Amino acid sequence: MDASKLVRADSKMLVDVVEANRAEVAAGKLALEKSQNADVKKFAQQMIDDHGKALTEAEALAAAKNVKLPDGIGVKHKAKEATLKPLSGDLFDKQYAKHAGVGDHEATVKLLKSIQKDAKDPDLKAMATKVLPTVEHHLMMAKELVAARK
Repeated sequence: MDASKLVRADSKMLVDVVEANRAEVAAGKLALEKSQNADVKKFAQQMIDDHGKALTEAEALAAAKNVKLPDGIGVKHKAKEATLKPLSGDLFDKQYAKHAGVGDHEATVKLLKSIQKDAKDPDLKAMATKVLPTVEHHLMMAKELVAARK
């Protein structure tokens, strides 16, 4: 594999990180709007705060590495958002916790571990290593939120 393919693979992973963070912020804002549950709102606010910070760092890394970022969130995340938007009440809370909480954080943990293992760029690896414990903590919190919604 030549160097340009390695750079392209790293760029794709960085774009995926940016989109995941954007999606968490968007889902958190939606949860603040739609949920009536204090625990769900607290979780959503923490997602907005933590993923907003991670997003700023990832976007700065993308700028430093001349990686062009797409606007908004990816198709996969838009589909999840479209599923959540019409819901309300307890059903919204359950689906938000399940999808934006557990599902998305499981995918992000997998992505960050893949970056640690496969990325060639040391700055990208360092970013993944820095944020992985926070995302793993979010996953644990999300699982607790799902358990409490049953």
